Amino acid sequence: MTPCTNPNGQWQSDDSAFSPAAKAAITAVADSQNTDAALVIIGGKIVYAYGDTTRKYLCHSIRKSFLAALMGQDVADGTIDLNATMKDLNIDDNDGLSDVELQAQVYDLLTARSGVYHAAGYETKWMQRIKEKRHSHAPGTFWCYNNWDFNALGTVFVQQTGLSVADAFQQRIAGPVGMEDFSLAGDTPDAWRESFQQSRHDAYPFRMSSRDLARFGQLYLQGGRWSDQQILPEGWAEECVMLYSHAGARGGYGYMFWLERDGVFAPGVKTPKGSYSANGAGGHYCMVVPEHDMVIIHRVDTETPGTELSKFGFGKFLKAVFAATAA
Repeated sequence: MTPCTNPNGQWQSDDSAFSPAAKAAITAVADSQNTDAALVIIGGKIVYAYGDTTRKYLCHSIRKSFLAALMGQDVADGTIDLNATMKDLNIDDNDGLSDVELQAQVYDLLTARSGVYHAAGYETKWMQRIKEKRHSHAPGTFWCYNNWDFNALGTVFVQQTGLSVADAFQQRIAGPVGMEDFSLAGDTPDAWRESFQQSRHDAYPFRMSSRDLARFGQLYLQGGRWSDQQILPEGWAEECVMLYSHAGARGGYGYMFWLERDGVFAPGVKTPKGSYSANGAGGHYCMVVPEHDMVIIHRVDTETPGTELSKFGFGKFLKAVFAATAA
């Protein structure tokens, strides 16, 4: 496990880790595409920064990895039972779940294997394209990146804990790791709920600065520890990033985290074994590379229409970062 080298206040910088030429090469890639902010952390210190790392961007599906992190405490104390079925928990939806769908377990939702392809909110066009036909697979038998699973899992969390996802995140993670920008105060909090007509299960979006998102990645790099405190239950960070499913050309999938598999993560770049990431649509990444004691943050202003970065663009960025590490 990586020792706890995290900041107790503001992030510290190490200007010597990357050569000036290596930094220039990374910047050239970022300048050539829709990269709005980026951070590279090695050994708990910033070795490369690009753009305004204090600006809060929509996190998109990184929210799912936040929920996975939060659930650890409740799984450990028995508040949430991964073996419980939708029938056990009285989880249903507008069109009604079949007897087979009601046998989907919390574990199946956590690993994107529910077999429930009911309409869901907050789906991207890509998610709509890959969604399987209703009743085409039994629970636990087939992996599909499906927002019904993730939104219903949020419902399970709120129902079983009595906490909102936003409040739980503030109490259990944002506060303890000292996030500098994240706030639930005022009329526009940085985490909230969104409801939908097509499904009774809400989404739970987040906004977060790059420097705060880096703290989340660093928490996972350190096995859920921050300074002398075990923030996540012992072993939960590792359990989240075990390989439970193959995700085709996108590598592997854990508990709502994307994993490197056989060096595959982003096109065109060999990714160190054991790397994993919380990903958000349009070019948002919180990537952890244990082999290099590294956290990589990449952000895009996806709320500006037409602004996004493809997986190929992120591959170019990663290649430049790994080249700098090897130099």
